[in-house]
Amino acid sequence: MHRDPSNFERQRNKESNNSSQKAQTHVHEFLASTKLAEEGDDRHNHRFAGVTSEVIPKGRHSHIHRITVNTDFLDHHHEVIIETGPPIPVGNGKHVHFVRGMTTENDEHDHDLEFATLIDKPLV
Repeated sequence: MHRDPSNFERQRNKESNNSSQKAQTHVHEFLASTKLAEEGDDRHNHRFAGVTSEVIPKGRHSHIHRITVNTDFLDHHHEVIIETGPPIPVGNGKHVHFVRGMTTENDEHDHDLEFATLIDKPLV
């Protein structure tokens, strides 16, 4: 594919300028498993891991994060598209977020899920 270098450079500069105007917030890592679904020999669960979106403000003094990730692949996979709950303080100014919901439907079933994100900035 041929790119016009001037258009490419203009787009890269525009993205760079936009990101420098908005201060970055924080994210959380997560790793979790879905709850079991189906019966008999088809009973199974899935694992997933990733990093949340940056902060999404809620009210004057709270926030949530968005999670968009695929589960692992058995003979199918599911998507997890969900928002966390508000921050839960865990001491020393740190917090986690609780997440409850379900995956998308695939192979004629979905999975419930419940987990907590990992602590924000664990080494700082």
